[in-house]
Amino acid sequence: MIVRNFVLSAALAAAASTCSAFQAHAPLVSRPSNRRINQPTKSSSLVMRDYPKPNVEDTDNYRFATDMSNSFKTTLKIRDPSQKKKVAIIGGGLSGLACAKYLSDAGHEPTIYEARDVLGGKVSAWQDEDGDWIETGLHIFFGAYPNVMNMFAELGIHDHLQWKVHQMIFAMQELPGEFTSFNFIPGIPAPFNFGLAILMNQKMLSLPEKLQTAPPLIPMLIEGQPFIDAQDELSVTQFMRKYGMPERINEEVFIAMAKALDFIDPDKLSMTVVLTAMNRFLNESNGLQMAFLDGNQPDRLCKPMADHVEARGGKIVMSSPVKEIVTNDDGTINHLLMRSGEKVEADEYVSAMPVDIVKRMLPQRWQNMPYFRQLDELEGIPVINLHMWMDKKLKGVDHLCFSRSPLLSVYADMSITCKEYEDPDKSMLELVFAPCSPIAGGNINWIGKSDEEIIDATMGELARLFPTEIANDEKWPSTSKQGPNGEAKLLKYSVVKVPRSVYAAIPGRNKYRPSQTTPIPQFTMCGCYTSQKFLGSMEGATLAGKLAAEVVSNRAIGNADKPVKEIQQHIIDAAANYEARAPVGVKGDGAIAFGGGYTVGKKEEDLLRETDPAQYDGVAEPVAA
Repeated sequence: MIVRNFVLSAALAAAASTCSAFQAHAPLVSRPSNRRINQPTKSSSLVMRDYPKPNVEDTDNYRFATDMSNSFKTTLKIRDPSQKKKVAIIGGGLSGLACAKYLSDAGHEPTIYEARDVLGGKVSAWQDEDGDWIETGLHIFFGAYPNVMNMFAELGIHDHLQWKVHQMIFAMQELPGEFTSFNFIPGIPAPFNFGLAILMNQKMLSLPEKLQTAPPLIPMLIEGQPFIDAQDELSVTQFMRKYGMPERINEEVFIAMAKALDFIDPDKLSMTVVLTAMNRFLNESNGLQMAFLDGNQPDRLCKPMADHVEARGGKIVMSSPVKEIVTNDDGTINHLLMRSGEKVEADEYVSAMPVDIVKRMLPQRWQNMPYFRQLDELEGIPVINLHMWMDKKLKGVDHLCFSRSPLLSVYADMSITCKEYEDPDKSMLELVFAPCSPIAGGNINWIGKSDEEIIDATMGELARLFPTEIANDEKWPSTSKQGPNGEAKLLKYSVVKVPRSVYAAIPGRNKYRPSQTTPIPQFTMCGCYTSQKFLGSMEGATLAGKLAAEVVSNRAIGNADKPVKEIQQHIIDAAANYEARAPVGVKGDGAIAFGGGYTVGKKEEDLLRETDPAQYDGVAEPVAA
């Protein structure tokens, strides 16, 4: 969920982007930094500028999201106290929080049981010993996130977003230190703003190459969702070659796009992901405009959601991991057994756990059910998120940047994009390192590398992005070729490894993504891996939680369950012969044990080697200090 499915349209548009100077930013009064690193600094003229919230409401998707939200206060609202359900939600990530939010709106009593001491799951963050925030991932909000935008409106927190200029920025691969920007012209509606920008730009693809790129998208416009869904069996690269798209678009565009979407290369990414986003942006004028949170995710996103739930009678229980889902002889849930020994009984149960954790928790009586066996076809993809504090202010922009680097996906200078992290004198870069493992299609297993090796490789990439600014620092051998003019050195860093992030959107996976309705009475599933049209993203997680709340609320007022999604025949055949066994369960404590991300020390590495040995294929010896 770090810069996810809607980024891709920007990458495609960048294929034709023009090189232009960054727009000047008007001064903004700085807030004092709470950072405690005291080093000599050099002032920068780069300052923060925010833009007005765009009109994200005037789309069919937003209207549908609004209608669905309103239904929890009207048609799905309990009509008498007997319909009120006590709902136990396992997991306090974005999907679990969204589920609890809408269940509370419908008059129910949800309780979130979060295993960790922080909410947010893959959008969680925590403070280090200096008081600096460490984030699991670099998270960007798009205008084309209708359910997220609608939820922000309901919670009254639109002012927590810092909207940036409607622009996409990419590092020029062949010109170190230079960038190219793709600009949306104000006042021109979709799809004309998108098309006009492509036709007017000259830098990265020739006119014939642009013309070759357009025809394969026409069936999407004519046939719509059926065509989009049918392309799930093809990778981006296979689709490109099937329809005669120019090979150079792969190097110029698709590699950066795939890494931003799912932390993998285009020969691994399903084309359905690309077309799903394209379909949004060709119909939403402000869909590609981006916003940053104005501060840390726990305070500025998760807390308002939790406060909303608790104000309506719901509960949030932290540091409460589930040990086992205990079932009756007929497979229905009897109770949740917590690690503390407590038994939790509820009218309804919702799993908001990541798919890799769900598979470890499946009760033995469920394991021969085709619905649950299809989860074997889904797994989380590894990714690494970096925080790097520099002793100088680097040249940059108040925006997200696509690095187009072999090692890095996207990055942002958070000292200029985010008010809470603002520092007028020093940069703090947050970067997505991907692909980072053979599991993600990479050539090197960076998950198994030490933090120092990862940072040294990243410093080499920063030397390419900022060739006249990064200093030759003997601590980092990759900077040894830097010239004498570079002065910026690394003050400190944090390496956050997420061994199993969002589900890998490789070709053919969509048909295995389960419905929120399950074959188990009073048990519902959510999470961005479950079936919903916005795939793996913050929007997808929010919508999945909302859909799960709809299933529970609909059942509570006496309506028939929504149907279970069709399951593939080969899954049905294999399930009958599966040897069911006692669930493995979750071993250990901390973020990584429960499917999140964290800084990996010896304890976390030992746990990973035991519970997910694939993460260390080819790495013989422990590497973490």
